[in-house]
Amino acid sequence: MSTEALLLTGGGGAESRCMSIDDVLALHTGEFGRWQLRHFVLVSLAWTLEAMHTMIMIFADREPAMACAASDGRCSDRCAGAAGGWEWALGSGSSTAAEWGLVCGERYKVALVQAIFFVGCMIGAGVFGHLSDSFLGRKGSLVVLCFLNAVVGLLTALSPNYWVYAALRLLTGFSTSSVGFCSFVLATEPIGPSHRGTAGISTMYFFSGGIAALVGVATMFQSSWRLLYVATSLPSLAFVLLVMPFVSESPRWYLVRGRADDAMRVLRDIASTNGRRIPHDVTLMLDGDADDTKDPVSSSSTSGGTILDAFRSRTARFRLVLSVMVNFICSVVYFGLSLNVVNLETNLYISVAANALVEMPACLLTTLLLHHFGRKPVVIGTMLLSGVSCVAGSLITGAGAIRMACGVVGIFGMGTTYNLLVVYTAELFPTVVRTAVLGCTAQAMQLGAILAPLVVVLGERLPFALFGVSGIIGGLLVFSLPETMNMPLYDTMAGLEKGERADD
Repeated sequence: MSTEALLLTGGGGAESRCMSIDDVLALHTGEFGRWQLRHFVLVSLAWTLEAMHTMIMIFADREPAMACAASDGRCSDRCAGAAGGWEWALGSGSSTAAEWGLVCGERYKVALVQAIFFVGCMIGAGVFGHLSDSFLGRKGSLVVLCFLNAVVGLLTALSPNYWVYAALRLLTGFSTSSVGFCSFVLATEPIGPSHRGTAGISTMYFFSGGIAALVGVATMFQSSWRLLYVATSLPSLAFVLLVMPFVSESPRWYLVRGRADDAMRVLRDIASTNGRRIPHDVTLMLDGDADDTKDPVSSSSTSGGTILDAFRSRTARFRLVLSVMVNFICSVVYFGLSLNVVNLETNLYISVAANALVEMPACLLTTLLLHHFGRKPVVIGTMLLSGVSCVAGSLITGAGAIRMACGVVGIFGMGTTYNLLVVYTAELFPTVVRTAVLGCTAQAMQLGAILAPLVVVLGERLPFALFGVSGIIGGLLVFSLPETMNMPLYDTMAGLEKGERADD
């Protein structure tokens, strides 16, 4: 599309230049200035909240150490618990497993409640993926999600029994999974094309930072899983009250909803903060309307797309199917390796912190590689790296430290993939269905996450083998997807199809 895409003559004879949002960002507002930096940081803080609400299960549902409390020092089977002379080293309130006896024959309930959480994530991703593209918007969805997370998290701390706890974790999952992709879309849509990939990857620093912060909080509340839930839920409430009032809605969402004046208002605010100015004769157009003689915005569908709209397009349908498969595989491996720390016979807190910290250089490396190789080669390479590392880990017997190293490399590779897939998937689809598609792929990720804890309980070596094979298969599937580096961020399905034909 040319920079000055279309000249329309108004009723008064004055010429107005109709431009896409990408063109306005590149020419008049600045692609990544002070406004975008502030907005990006504020919105991306939501990723830390998602990390805490998701990974808290590692600590709240852990099986703590037991000590023999018998006066003669001789205790029976550990599965007998207090009846056999055993007691929990940090007290029965240190975890759900300790309080409700989720050990031995009842251990499956730990995997079950974790799977239930991801079922909630899968449902919520579909619901809020649609709401974010339709009337609720990106900002409205993020406010609702974080408020729900705070309320349900606090209620979880009051759970009287296992089944109430499981139900509340289902509700937490419903409101958690969409936080990340709503935050991602809201943070990156006002950023220009040349900086969007770097910014998208950088959102994952906040997710890794959230896991690292969770380790610190969990260390302080080792003796009470209930206080741990309180401590990780209050930040979501603070985010809604103290951060979201200073966040703007996406101008792209405004435009596809037919609210061009609101979109231009946000863009003029961006330009003003960045020390730039948008000429008064500039008006906004959707990328599918360049050849339409009607009003650029009103002539397009502005009601917000659904996942069915993506299936109606041959190009989008093919991309969606492959994206769902790749995201599913990535999730199985990523969450499987994250939860598999319980099988490594190493310090739980150190292992989780190491996994979180290794993701940060993974983000930096991804950013550097993106500029040289693009999205597609990096996704392929990191998935294959993770897969080969996990296969190697499955072949090692004993030597917990070496298998932990294989797991860290696996997390490094798949964490990089996990981070990049959000960027890659968002760029594969137009604005009108972007969050709906991200919601769909997030559902695939949650389905993978549902299976992950069920694989982890299989033991020590078998999970590594399954994760390794999955990573290799995922890397091979990506070969069929197109590269998106330096490609336009399309607004409509018509724009996507037109761009695809132009590439052919």
